[in-house]
Amino acid sequence: MAEKMATRAAYGKTLVEVGAANPNLVVMDADLSKSTMTAEFGKTYPERFFNMGIAEQNLYGTAAGLALSGKVVCASTFAMFASGRAFEIIRNSIGYTGANVKVCATHAGITVGEDGASHQTFEDLALMRTIPGMTVVNPSDGVSANKLLKQVIDFDGPAYVRLGRAAVPIFYSEDAELVLGKANTLREGKDVTVIATGIMVSEAMAAAEELAEQGIDVRVIDMHTIKPLDEDAIVKASEETGKIVTAEEHSVIGGLGSAVAEVLCKKAPAKMAMVGQKDTFGESGKPDQLKEKYGMTAADIVEAVKGLM
Repeated sequence: MAEKMATRAAYGKTLVEVGAANPNLVVMDADLSKSTMTAEFGKTYPERFFNMGIAEQNLYGTAAGLALSGKVVCASTFAMFASGRAFEIIRNSIGYTGANVKVCATHAGITVGEDGASHQTFEDLALMRTIPGMTVVNPSDGVSANKLLKQVIDFDGPAYVRLGRAAVPIFYSEDAELVLGKANTLREGKDVTVIATGIMVSEAMAAAEELAEQGIDVRVIDMHTIKPLDEDAIVKASEETGKIVTAEEHSVIGGLGSAVAEVLCKKAPAKMAMVGQKDTFGESGKPDQLKEKYGMTAADIVEAVKGLM
């Protein structure tokens, strides 16, 4: 069985690692440091850690001020509160000013599980990609989270990084090459392409294995960067396979599926299906059971692919 790690756990480890080499890194939290995994950075570098309490607007407003004073800031809370409660501050104080703040939001999607509908956000990618100049990243496992986070911290400008609560399979090797803005083709195929992001990448790989046994050759692409989107990879997949399925732990409205559809309709029309949250709220439950109920499993990807054949 593959080793598992939550991307939020990789985030916490990466902060401590980067903090040792970059004394300009400041980490902030909204009274959730144990859950977002920023607590270890706070213990290691207490002079560079600020807990702003349950006041998300203040968190991101202060983060903007620190960044505009020359610091690199990673500011964390749950994705529901970052993208929802603090959207206006992120838009105006961080996006509009181009502040060097990395909004590292954890507990995204249906796999928040027992926390229920109030904490399960399916709108965050849609909201964040509308902000001009905002880089939007959604790592798929612990290794990609570590590698992409380092690149996010290295560049000057605002970013939104989506991280999960639940442990997910690690399938990237430590020597894998991941570059912001460049999709990773994990499996070649000629019949159909599955473009997945975040935790749905491992589901896409499982679906491809099952479909291969049925004679369907599936290309799998990890679209870890939602913005800037790798349009060349999308166009190439459309031209070579003619059929596209997107898979995301997010609403099918406004997220990866919408972003890919925007590219296809302009540059390379193709038959398309979207796997994701279908315009509904979630509920409290076990993550795996919720993924099954709301249609975000390998089986759902298999069904979507077959629907295009």
